[in-house]
Amino acid sequence: MNNAGRYAPSPSGDLHIGNLRTAILAWLFARTTQRAFVLRVDDLDRVRAGAAEQQLADLAAIGIDWDGPVAYQSTRTDAYDAAIAELAAAGRTYECYCTRREIQEAATAPHGPMGAYPGTCRELTTAQRDQRRASGRPAAIRLRADVDSFTFHDQLHGEYTGAVDDLVLRRGDGIPAYNLTVVVDDADQGVDQVVRGDDLLPSTPRQAYLATLLGLAVPTYAHVPLVLNPEGKRLAKRDGAVTLSDRRAAGDTPQDVVALIADSLGYRARTTAELRELFDAAQLPRNPWILDPTGLFRPDECP
Repeated sequence: MNNAGRYAPSPSGDLHIGNLRTAILAWLFARTTQRAFVLRVDDLDRVRAGAAEQQLADLAAIGIDWDGPVAYQSTRTDAYDAAIAELAAAGRTYECYCTRREIQEAATAPHGPMGAYPGTCRELTTAQRDQRRASGRPAAIRLRADVDSFTFHDQLHGEYTGAVDDLVLRRGDGIPAYNLTVVVDDADQGVDQVVRGDDLLPSTPRQAYLATLLGLAVPTYAHVPLVLNPEGKRLAKRDGAVTLSDRRAAGDTPQDVVALIADSLGYRARTTAELRELFDAAQLPRNPWILDPTGLFRPDECP
């Protein structure tokens, strides 16, 4: 499959209105540019039983359709291993024995961006590696980056330059890291358009750089504004009745939720099909949507 957009939730729980809004936007960007739309479940970590099935059901309920079977990352570890092996063969990886605490307490690498991995394990001698292995401390696999920044084009943010450090490819517990899996998966699924929340914008230079090292095309990106609660923090399920199941329990239909999301984008529509006919990416609001979940209750149900 070529020329596709995608949505890739983690099955850690129900999708909330912010997640559903991003999913609708990813679907709209793809469908209005004659792209296929694929779904991928990021189930390598943080998996709650039944969550993936509920997420897929909720996406279908609000009118999102997709092409081909749903991909599950847990079935794709061979692809991640192959990518890491390719980078290792090119001399672009090394073992890292640092704990998260040690990394947080270490000074930032000279001339590197704030919070960048300082390269503590980058030049370990064979004897030093053997000593760390003998201690029983598990090793992560890091990329040996040869740049400290990378520039890509974002449809909403324009030219964006961000930090690149020696990012983790495989964690110490053996799980492939997100920055690797997202690059490999997008390429394998023919995804050339990535629409996701703008909280992920700072990590994208790492992924775009990694794609070039693997000889893969860098997708077109559009990092869209998030949904925030009244305190200006990212909307979360703890903010109240914000999942589709919650809204149904409050008496709303999936079409009511779509209408709410459409209104936040400046449109009057009750279905994704109607929204598709109206959508213009150039008119997308650039500021976060501030949502007060308590205001979504019907008047006679307000606490």
